[in-house]
Amino acid sequence: MPKLESKFWQEVKKNITQISFTRLESWASAGVPDLLCYNKKGTFFTIELKVAKRKKIIFSPHQIAFHMKHPEHTFILLKVLEPLAIKLYAGKKVQELLTLGHEPVAYIAKGWTTVQEHLVNVT
Repeated sequence: MPKLESKFWQEVKKNITQISFTRLESWASAGVPDLLCYNKKGTFFTIELKVAKRKKIIFSPHQIAFHMKHPEHTFILLKVLEPLAIKLYAGKKVQELLTLGHEPVAYIAKGWTTVQEHLVNVT
């Protein structure tokens, strides 16, 4: 799904304009999230971009390990294709997302506006 995630990255840049993003290359360090982010409150955080066609989300063992080791200030931004939705999860939910899929797992924000509002206020 790398191509879908590349397209998703373009959507993120277009829809979340109040955050400074640095896209990290996945080959540089296995498991490190896709985006290093900085908000106007001076907080750094990371976002892993994921695209799911339905319920199941695929994570590499390195991605799981990263989020388990760094449970704070890490997020998973998910684009669900069917039905279309944008959801933001805490990175520490990675194991639940892997096991259960996204539907039963509590998200932090849904939709571009509320996702951006949350990220702007991360402290």
